[in-house]
Amino acid sequence: MVALRDLDFVVDYVVIEAQQPTALKELYFHDHQLQTFLEDVMSVVKSSLSVEQERKLLSLFGHVRLHLLYKASVHGYMSLAFHSRCDGQGPTVLVAYNRAGFVFGGYISKDYAQTGQAINDDKAFLYSITDQREKPLRVSSTDGQYGFTDGAYGLNVGALWFLNNNTATVQVVAGNCYAFEGEEMHGNDLQLTECEVYRVEGCEGILETPWRKIDLEGYGTKDRLMDYIKNYKPEVKSVVQARVLLVGPVGAGKSSFFNSINSVFKGHVTGQANTGSAGTSLTTQFRTYNIKAEQGGKALPLVLCDTMGLEEGPSAGLDIDDITSILKGHVQDRYQFNPSMSVQTDGVGFCKSPSLKDMIHCVVYVLDACKVTLLSAKMVDKLAAIRKGINKMGIPQLVLLTKVDEACPLVREDLTNIYLSHYIERMTREVSVCLGVSQSCVLPVKNYSREFELDIHTDILLLTAVVQMLRYTDDYFDDIYQAGDQKSE
Repeated sequence: MVALRDLDFVVDYVVIEAQQPTALKELYFHDHQLQTFLEDVMSVVKSSLSVEQERKLLSLFGHVRLHLLYKASVHGYMSLAFHSRCDGQGPTVLVAYNRAGFVFGGYISKDYAQTGQAINDDKAFLYSITDQREKPLRVSSTDGQYGFTDGAYGLNVGALWFLNNNTATVQVVAGNCYAFEGEEMHGNDLQLTECEVYRVEGCEGILETPWRKIDLEGYGTKDRLMDYIKNYKPEVKSVVQARVLLVGPVGAGKSSFFNSINSVFKGHVTGQANTGSAGTSLTTQFRTYNIKAEQGGKALPLVLCDTMGLEEGPSAGLDIDDITSILKGHVQDRYQFNPSMSVQTDGVGFCKSPSLKDMIHCVVYVLDACKVTLLSAKMVDKLAAIRKGINKMGIPQLVLLTKVDEACPLVREDLTNIYLSHYIERMTREVSVCLGVSQSCVLPVKNYSREFELDIHTDILLLTAVVQMLRYTDDYFDDIYQAGDQKSE
């Protein structure tokens, strides 16, 4: 099964009460500028499904992942809000919640299009989940053809009509093709506490041959990668440690990546850098993290540099000018960022005359595999602007694609499927096109987040990513050497 990803995305963060249909209509149709402005407001929208409810819901499908489109408590119990977010999305499942403890709703395999027609959909069904039942109740159409009515007033799956009256209630429709007992379906409680709609995405199965060849088996591979990192020596005499900058949206997993690498070398899961889920960056300082080869050992020839997360707003998150100052080596460890202004040249922690050892030698963009398709145009533009500036400085760039186990159920079941997954391969291609980098520069990894113990396959993916960073750093030092600096023996 796939863990339902917590969805962070741009929403109109204005909760219109169900008693105000006119206001919502004005918002959606008569004031486009206001709507556009509201869509720029960032918020965090999370699924209301518990882990167990999610497991039971996913058992109704094959290998799929769920993508949250609509949440009534945020977008309003309004058919207009529902259709603006759910029309044309392909297969979807509606998830309704009531105070009786039932999670119930309907699945349709075809688009909402507001045609007003009865739609034949032999894959459509109603379902119900409760804590008292181990398996979900699943009810298909009795005639094997009729699926749902594609109207303009919410989801009408034969017997149950959701959002029909722009209220948090469900209407029972008489004379239909679905047969069930109300007590079993919804506990005779038609008043909703929440209503959500998810797009149901297939994960496209397993490839016959890996799309990238990496040995994920055995401690020999892990030891070889660790030895490479421990014995790495920068190609320029004046530099002892390669400095790698991690850049990415809030919550992508930059700090978690450092914690994960640190865990591999310490031999147990650690949490030195602050991590967690928040709407704004948990990292507010520029941090440079050294990693020791083992407990009490010497530092590795690598420094991972962590920054504030990227945010869309002009006065939020890491600024492009801040990144330039970091790349040039002006920003020292524990420099406190101020989101409302760029790095101050007279501030504490600003280095006015940095040397090559203070500069950044490789930049790594960190992106959540679950949210690649949710990157807004503003975030893509911001990443493009950053990449353009870094290109001018000749600094090599890579991409870490995190949370691959949450993005693909096949990978979650077995991490060794990562290079056999159609979905992960497609995600790396999409990231490649989005950021303008080679697909070989996109490295899928899984950070440690909820585990207590290390996993050999997770370790190998993480170490492989670090080895690639060091190899790309060597490319940078080769350019520096050609420019006149002395090369190490």
